Amino acid sequence: MRSATLKLRTLKAVAAASGLAAALIQPVPEAFSQQPAMGDHAAPHDHQVPDLMQQHHQQMASPVPTMPGQAAFGAIQEIVRLLEADPNTDWSKVDLEALRQHLIDMNDVTLKANASAKPVEGGLEIAITGDGRTLTAIQRMVPAHAQELNRMNGWSAKTELLPDGVLLTVTSSDPKEVQHIRGLGFIGLLVSGSHHQPHHLGMAKGEFPHHH
Repeated sequence: MRSATLKLRTLKAVAAASGLAAALIQPVPEAFSQQPAMGDHAAPHDHQVPDLMQQHHQQMASPVPTMPGQAAFGAIQEIVRLLEADPNTDWSKVDLEALRQHLIDMNDVTLKANASAKPVEGGLEIAITGDGRTLTAIQRMVPAHAQELNRMNGWSAKTELLPDGVLLTVTSSDPKEVQHIRGLGFIGLLVSGSHHQPHHLGMAKGEFPHHH
C-alpha cells in the first residue's frame, strides 16, 4: 500500500515538472518580442547624431563660388564692400550709378572702339574711333587717361579730338621707352597705370562725378 502511494506521488511530481517545463518553452508573445532592448533605443540616436554632424561638415567643406559672373558687377561689388567696411563713408555722397556709367564707358572703349595705330618718331599715334555711345565714351575716357600717361616713364601723351573719336599720341626720348610704347599699343597704353581702381573708389564716393 505504501509502495503504491509513493509511486502515485512520484508520477504527480513528474507531471507537474513536465507542465512547468512546457510553460517555460512557450513562444514569447509577439508584442513582447518586438520591444527593443535598452541598447536598441540608443542605436538609432547614436547613428543619427554622427550622420547630422557628417552632413554639417560636408556642407562646411563644400566649395563656395567666388566669381561674380560679370566683371562690372564684381567691380561694383568690391567697391560696395570697401565702402561698407569704412566707418567714415558718407553715404549721402555715394554715387554708384556714376561708377556704373564709367564701367559702361570702359566696356565700350575696350571692346567696341576701333583703334588704328601707326609708328611716329619717338612713339606711336593711335586714331581711336567709334559711333553712338562708343564715340562719347572715347572722347570722355581717352583724354583723361592721357593725363595719367604723361606722368609715367617719362612719356609725353597728347590728344586731339576727331569728328568720330580721339587721336592719341604717346612718345618718349628714350629709345627703350619708344619700343615699350609701340609694344603696348592702344589697349596696353589704356590699361597702363595704377590709377584706375582708386579712381573707381573715389567716383563711387562722389569725389569724381561722371559726366554723361
